[in-house]
Amino acid sequence: MAMAKLQYRSISKRTVDGLSVEGKDAVFWDRELSGFGVRVYPSGTKVYIVQSRARGASKRIAVGRHGVISADQARRKAAMLIARIKAGENPDPVPSAAPASEPTVADLAGRYLTEHVTVRCKPRTAEACRWLVAKFVLPELGALAIEAVEREHIAALHHRHRGTPYQANRILEVVRKMFNLAEAWGLRKDGANPCRFVEKYKEHKRERFLTEDEFRRLGQVLSEVEAEGSEALSAVTAIRLLMLTGCRLGEVQTLRWENVDLEAGELRLPDSKTGARMVPLSRAAAGVLAALPRDPDNPWVIAGRKPGAHLTDLQHPWRRIRARAGLGDVRIHDLRHSFASRALALGESLPMIGKLLGHTQVQTTARYAHLARDSVKASASKVADSIGADILTGGAGLDAT
Repeated sequence: MAMAKLQYRSISKRTVDGLSVEGKDAVFWDRELSGFGVRVYPSGTKVYIVQSRARGASKRIAVGRHGVISADQARRKAAMLIARIKAGENPDPVPSAAPASEPTVADLAGRYLTEHVTVRCKPRTAEACRWLVAKFVLPELGALAIEAVEREHIAALHHRHRGTPYQANRILEVVRKMFNLAEAWGLRKDGANPCRFVEKYKEHKRERFLTEDEFRRLGQVLSEVEAEGSEALSAVTAIRLLMLTGCRLGEVQTLRWENVDLEAGELRLPDSKTGARMVPLSRAAAGVLAALPRDPDNPWVIAGRKPGAHLTDLQHPWRRIRARAGLGDVRIHDLRHSFASRALALGESLPMIGKLLGHTQVQTTARYAHLARDSVKASASKVADSIGADILTGGAGLDAT
């Protein structure tokens, strides 16, 4: 980044009005107040900034936009912020409202949601993106001009949610995509995504696989609640299908009868998370579907309470069922992981597991690699034990003679 010294005695309205750059933004530093400067963008936007160091770490903060606050106001604010930083405090970036003529992050977010999320994302993903934008991005960055957003703003937003690493990383992903699109749409210069070099937090992915005994207990509880009528048949059926197919929750909840072919023994999902795919039906899974009553006026396999609707809440029935089965730490998605785990235990390869689960990327299936290694070790042990038995038997006979 260019860092030019002003040829004037100090930053003032007149000197800042006269600054301009071409090609890339530049920072001009004040001669009187060390650490006080103004960043000038090729578009003509000018933002007052502060940079100071405390405890070995450098911190840069946006003070305000030229034209929204005066040079004198920016200087006073800068002096205060520098004092706070040197005192060991950690002031957040101070967003400056953009002038009416400058497109803001709120404008970018609206276009991102309309032209990208609505068009390209699956409904559940789109819903999550809208929530993240409304809940976290707009309150923090919405008033900023697109070109005024700096890495410090993004890093501070990400850091603020460090207590929930998964959520913090999803916020970062959304903002990164927004600014990638800003470059593609000509709203920000190429290669200037402020999310660059903001590293994601490490996420500890939880793995939970049902054992044979736990599968039996869960199956027994499902039979009991079905016989009692204490849980809806649609909820019981959905859980059984999740166990027997390895499908995602959304794939089962939104399964339509027109996509079920019991004669061919397959489900034809036209719009799964990874696109259209075929799910083979085992005899057990086909039997579950064949026994399910059909409502001619409802196209959904897993019918909801309202006429013509599908079941939308499986979490509450699942919590009651898992508690009764003594599986309080098992999530619905763990049934999918357990399907993959059982397949590996039975000798299926990782590529085949990927096909069964509908993965499009090898690295998605790779999370089960350690289980595959366990299966290989178990197989090697069986082979070695068999050979070892022969060797030991032969050896014993030789010693006897």
